[in-house]
Amino acid sequence: MWTLLLALIVLGLFIFYNTFVIVEMREEVILERFGKYHDTLHPGLHFTIPLVDRVAYRQETREQVLDVPHQKCITQDNIEVDVDGIVYLKVMDPYKASYGINDYRLAAVNLAQTTMRSEVGKITLDDTFSERDSMNEAIVEELDKASDPWGVKVMRYELKDIQPSQDIVLTMEKQMEAEREKRAEITESSGERDARINVSEGNRQKSILMSEGRRKARVNEAEGEAREMELIAEATANGIERIADAIAQPGGSLAVKMRLTEQFIDRLGEIVDGANVSVLPMEAANLRSFFEGASEVTGPVQSK
Repeated sequence: MWTLLLALIVLGLFIFYNTFVIVEMREEVILERFGKYHDTLHPGLHFTIPLVDRVAYRQETREQVLDVPHQKCITQDNIEVDVDGIVYLKVMDPYKASYGINDYRLAAVNLAQTTMRSEVGKITLDDTFSERDSMNEAIVEELDKASDPWGVKVMRYELKDIQPSQDIVLTMEKQMEAEREKRAEITESSGERDARINVSEGNRQKSILMSEGRRKARVNEAEGEAREMELIAEATANGIERIADAIAQPGGSLAVKMRLTEQFIDRLGEIVDGANVSVLPMEAANLRSFFEGASEVTGPVQSK
């Protein structure tokens, strides 16, 4: 009795459990009836017929990330490189993903490796580092074409690492070192050339400035001398004018005669002292004639 009751309870729970199917938001369910495709269940609660309907597949609808393992590839210039990558795909048709291929994930990874070998073989080693974007686009295009019957869409592909062999790495390092040394020599040579140009330009500017300074000094000196001569001439003219005005005044002629006489006597004394010779006029009338001549000279000045 109890055994039968327990069996009925277990059967009831089994039927109840298989009557309801809960589909999560991130997936879709393929339902089969009597072994044949019946329906695709979307997220939510669904009722099924126990022992008749069966959940055959649960397909992930979120974008999936698959790691593409390392593999050896030969470039166009016959250099072996180790390449790996990542493929991003998404199930667009759960029916095709369930019945179109056994394992779309494994198929996508294998196809990515094959396409990657083909694309690497089309370019040289140098281009593999600079043409990553174009390689990724080419691989995505090929994968997308092949995966369409599987109900899967390849969203993108990324090359993770391109690693040449150790010998190639050492050769590339030596080449880069030589390039750096070459650039350093070119930079140093350019610096020395620029320094020489700057020194030459500085000397030229110095010569120009010195020449300009000497020219300005000569101009200033000439202008100073001209100004000095102008001032002397002006002072002389003013002196002559003042002497003429003084002679024109009453008693001015006599004063001039006396001044000339004093200057003559002083000058005569200097000449006699310098020559160490005593010179006396033969006649006293000679001095008188000199003073009379001086008066005759000053007479016309006064009349003017």
